[in-house]
Amino acid sequence: MNVVQQIRRITATEQRHGPGSSASWHDDYRDSAYIFAGGLPFELTEGDVICVFSQYGEIVNINLVRDKETGRSKGYAFLQYEDQRSTVLAVDNLNGAKVLGRTLRVDHVKNYRQPKHPDADEVPAERAMNAAPQPLPCEDSDEDAMRQAGIDPDDPMAEYYLKKHRRRLRKEKHRSKRHKSRRSRSPPSAA
Repeated sequence: MNVVQQIRRITATEQRHGPGSSASWHDDYRDSAYIFAGGLPFELTEGDVICVFSQYGEIVNINLVRDKETGRSKGYAFLQYEDQRSTVLAVDNLNGAKVLGRTLRVDHVKNYRQPKHPDADEVPAERAMNAAPQPLPCEDSDEDAMRQAGIDPDDPMAEYYLKKHRRRLRKEKHRSKRHKSRRSRSPPSAA
């Protein structure tokens, strides 16, 4: 019997006996928020996989396994949900589902370890949540820049004035660099 049918059979047996009869087989995985997703179509990207699996909870980490030489998907992935209860929903509902003509195999993962990257000794904490968007580099907000330039942030033309101000600063900076380089190249004057 294949794994997809086996998981469906166990889940159906559990539903027939009701929640009070015994602990669910899902309880063995209550300490892990990771699932394995196999049988994925090769053309799916990380974003596509997140779209399919996010209907059962927020995904905070995805590792779509790829061939090292070609970079092409191998057809399986490991996903981490924000809440462990989402793994139960995903396993029960997506195991055996068809996506682009391929049958998915979705199951719990008990002890998942983040893959090591060749350029790092250990996986940094911020990479452990790789599905979350990367924060933008911190710069002065436009409002602060407007105030420094003497522009009223409430003015409907404030953004235009700010762009114009920044363009003028870049031109001045460029001119001063050119002027300095010309002075350094000119021959010393004879006295």
